[in-house]
Amino acid sequence: MSAPSQRIAVLGAGPMGLAVAYQLAREGHQPVVFEADDRVGGMTACFDFSGLQIERYYHFHCTSDRALLQVLDELGIAEKMRWTETKMGYWYQGRMQAWGNPLALLSFRGLSLIAKLRYGLHAFLCTQREDWKPLDHVEATGWIRRWVGDEAWEVLWRRLFDYKFYDYSNNLSAAWIWSRIRRIGRSRYNLFREKLGYLDGGSTTLLDALKADIERHGGRVRLAEPVKRVIIENACIKGVQTAHGIEAFDKVISTVPLPYVPRLMPDLPAELMERFTALKNIAVVCVIAKLRQPLSPNFWLNVNDPEMDIPGLVEYSNLRPLDDSIVYVPFYMPGEHPKFAESDHVFIDKVRRYLKKINPVLSDDDFLDMRASRYRHAQPICDPGYLDKLPPVALPVHGLWVADTSYYYPEDRGISESIGFGRQMAREAVR
Repeated sequence: MSAPSQRIAVLGAGPMGLAVAYQLAREGHQPVVFEADDRVGGMTACFDFSGLQIERYYHFHCTSDRALLQVLDELGIAEKMRWTETKMGYWYQGRMQAWGNPLALLSFRGLSLIAKLRYGLHAFLCTQREDWKPLDHVEATGWIRRWVGDEAWEVLWRRLFDYKFYDYSNNLSAAWIWSRIRRIGRSRYNLFREKLGYLDGGSTTLLDALKADIERHGGRVRLAEPVKRVIIENACIKGVQTAHGIEAFDKVISTVPLPYVPRLMPDLPAELMERFTALKNIAVVCVIAKLRQPLSPNFWLNVNDPEMDIPGLVEYSNLRPLDDSIVYVPFYMPGEHPKFAESDHVFIDKVRRYLKKINPVLSDDDFLDMRASRYRHAQPICDPGYLDKLPPVALPVHGLWVADTSYYYPEDRGISESIGFGRQMAREAVR
């Protein structure tokens, strides 16, 4: 006997929120998705970049992204997935070097043989490791330095930490860093060849299909309509308040960034409010450049250059074939850092200068267009013991579930992880 249909508010139309609503609608419930933006997708949302529909922030898929591949199959769009052999590079000491496989590591200029061997061994063991729990309470920079040594740390790791986490660099969970090493290391044909995926038409292909499926099964997606408050009375959900008034719901599932929770749910117990308030996030300003000619043959280019305040960049057109070269240059920083308040033009001018240094053949005429997007809560800052600090997903309020990309820690934020977690959360909410 099937459970009675429930009317459920879903906050946020990013991949996780859409996955929640997709699962609920397919099980016969009535989800209503509330999204502040004028489009679905959150950080995967696309925009018109001089005639090209493309994501504001780069995304790629790995062969291990099972939750994504399953939903593509269910939606009947599995044939839209394409796999490409990609390359990595390293910009160091004013030259571009090959990177990402054992031969590239051995031929890398600027490291001793011992440093290379220690770095390679650490990377290999990370790909083989399954149990991450012992790393949850371990501080990441000390863990890496113990394995790779000071030389490889200075050349290959330090700037990545410094130009992504700033003052938080020395207090991050080793489990969180391990998951990133492992994910990329496992997206390979073999030790020497890397394979990543993209969708024909970009993330819009998935997002539009999810939205259409939700609506076809009786759900609703309301864009440009943020929830102002979640109504809680006597530790029970009553509904949500929007600009149009208060609407009654049986349950509420929130997938918006956790820092928004205290404002949306001011009636939560004080202890919970403190736990949500204590969680920190990194912000990002991401510049996307459209070039007349390629910057390099690499999809990902690590950067260690004293004149560039970035840890790397992504040449997306080396994954997804496009008419022009598309390069993403993300500047990560804490949202309270003064740099985050600088104008888009400051970041755009930096990127123009950086790309011309990396490839001196580029002229001003090769820059067809450049845009900057910014997101205040781009990525959680996962310090040691992070797992214990997260509030429970099912809060001590009847009918209320709260999560964001933090909750599939130690995995990095990703479309597949959001889909898998969102669908499971929806199942538990109506169980």
